[in-house]
Amino acid sequence: MASQRFVRIALPAAIVVLWVVIGGFTGSLSGKLSTVTINDASAFLPQSAESTRVAEQLPEFTDTDYFPAIVVAEKSTPMSPADRAFVADAVAPLAGTAGFGKQFSPPIPSADGEAVQLFVPVSTDAKPKDQLAKLTAVLANPPPGVSVAITGPAAQAADLSNAFAGIDGILLLVAGAVVLLILIVVYRSPILPFVVLLSAIFALALASGVVYGLAKAGTLELSGQSQGILFILVFGAATDYALLLVARYRELLAEEPDARSALWTAWRATLPPIAASAATVILGVLCLLLSDLNSNRSLGPIAALGIAASFLASITFLPAMLALIGRAAFWPRVPHGETGSGHRIWQRVAVFVSHSPRKVWAGTLVVLALGAAFAPAFRADGVSTDDFFLGEAASVSGSQMHARHFDAGSGTPTWVLVNQDSSTAVAEKVRAVDGVAAAEILTGDLGPVTHEGRQAVQVTLSDDPNSLTAQDTIVDIRDAVHAVPNADALVGGGTAVDLDTRISARHDRNLIIPIVLLVVLAVLIVLLRSLLAPLMLLATTVLSFGTALGVAALLFNGPFGFPGADPVVPLFAFVFLVALGIDYNIFLMTRAREEAQRHGTREGMLRALTSTGGVISAAGLVLAATFSALAVIPLMFLAQVAFLVAFGVLVDTLIVRSLLVPALTLDIGPRIWWPGRPDPGLPSATAETPATRPRA
Repeated sequence: MASQRFVRIALPAAIVVLWVVIGGFTGSLSGKLSTVTINDASAFLPQSAESTRVAEQLPEFTDTDYFPAIVVAEKSTPMSPADRAFVADAVAPLAGTAGFGKQFSPPIPSADGEAVQLFVPVSTDAKPKDQLAKLTAVLANPPPGVSVAITGPAAQAADLSNAFAGIDGILLLVAGAVVLLILIVVYRSPILPFVVLLSAIFALALASGVVYGLAKAGTLELSGQSQGILFILVFGAATDYALLLVARYRELLAEEPDARSALWTAWRATLPPIAASAATVILGVLCLLLSDLNSNRSLGPIAALGIAASFLASITFLPAMLALIGRAAFWPRVPHGETGSGHRIWQRVAVFVSHSPRKVWAGTLVVLALGAAFAPAFRADGVSTDDFFLGEAASVSGSQMHARHFDAGSGTPTWVLVNQDSSTAVAEKVRAVDGVAAAEILTGDLGPVTHEGRQAVQVTLSDDPNSLTAQDTIVDIRDAVHAVPNADALVGGGTAVDLDTRISARHDRNLIIPIVLLVVLAVLIVLLRSLLAPLMLLATTVLSFGTALGVAALLFNGPFGFPGADPVVPLFAFVFLVALGIDYNIFLMTRAREEAQRHGTREGMLRALTSTGGVISAAGLVLAATFSALAVIPLMFLAQVAFLVAFGVLVDTLIVRSLLVPALTLDIGPRIWWPGRPDPGLPSATAETPATRPRA
């Protein structure tokens, strides 16, 4: 007896100690994640695009170890020689210092005489925000009437670094605070919320440590957006799994006097749906490995590792802590047989659905379809790079100042690599393209720079190189140079990368979305041992995504004033919404199948709706709130993904799972499990007796 008691205490204690050790080791590594993130263009390069091949070959023609920061100074009247000299004199001491090239360009006056520009080479190995801070500091005291700004690729990289700087701090703080607040409201306990939050923290430490090791070894590339999504996914998923386990544990505590027996039963009952949920999300996000974009492709395994860590912490650390604490975890509302007001609320919902299921699902479909009708208005054809940022960004204001006085493309050249014999003809073709300010064959001290029979044409665009108009010019340039016989021309550079990224994102969206649907459908078929139920669940989840997209279109085009969206926004929203949104239907339908084996389909669904209503609603609220936390990062892309996923999860949780799926199941009846049945030996009539209706 004593040995049995020792095992019952020693085993969970050992599990907790093991997680503390794991968390201590991986937690220290997770704090270094920002040191292995890559936020420049290489993190987003399309794998097979023309611009990527140019980027690979360009180092043979020009120095790619540096990228330019463009210093712009302007005045409302013509600038004096002293005004123009200020820029060169101020930045001169930085030449050749750590992170800067040895040779800065001289000040270049504008045609109107009211501005000058100067190109400062910044090392690609340095932190751009640190170098830009040094530039800003030396330019802080311009002459009276002179305004100074910094733009160009280096300034954009610095703004991206600044935008992602809040991931390790404010994003985690906001997400953690939101989760804790919701858990306190749900449990009304000072103990249990911190146990659940600690489980999520250990899961995040494990996932972050593993991702750090893989990124450090070069196995995968970690971008700031992947890091932010990893944090949110782990917090949301770990908390959702914990809510499901704790809810079943609390339910059983009302019937079982022995807390550990209740916990063991709850663990066995919730393990299959939690495992199925984790598997669905992992397989769904791994579909991103099919992406042509580095950033999307690396996000797949990163997100999968986050979900796996959440699953492990939720089925090991959390139950071990609950085993050690016992009923006291729920103090001061220790369960002792009461039903609870939450169940009474969902009993009323079950009664409402059961009275007229056909009217309920028809009415719900009309509401969802009305929202989805606006989905075609969602603009996802791409946006200017300058529109990536929310609020003020130094590179954007500097770009606007630069465009007032200079060819916007100066400092951010487009490159055409071409066979030596065709370089002159290609340069002439490029100059004839509308939107091109200049096109010259790259020369050195000994004439044109030639490598293995190839030469480079440096092209200056007249439009802002970050704009969609400039990307359209790249299309025209490619059409022109590809028509030159035997030229083998390749067009690259920053604007071409933006164009190819947009094209690849559109391709990824069209490829990956159908594959995700097939993967999720396969998981549901295996889990529910049915064809009709999985098809119904998947269809309702897709409908809720369409509704979220339609509502987003109305808000983005209207009150939010967004100029559009990147093609990757609906792709990310779809992957996360379908993979995560299907979770709530998995939680509901696995419980419905379990109950149907004893009580028939009708009462099984009503019992499942009643018993899981509160926990699934809380889980959806947690996930929506954690994804909303992404909006603290001032990037339009993440703000749009945050809204779409958060709103879509709420639609899934509060409408689809609460009304549409139960009503459809009741109307279809036992046929929902076709071609199988929840219990082959259960008389079908049992499922339809009036006595199975829940009491109000």
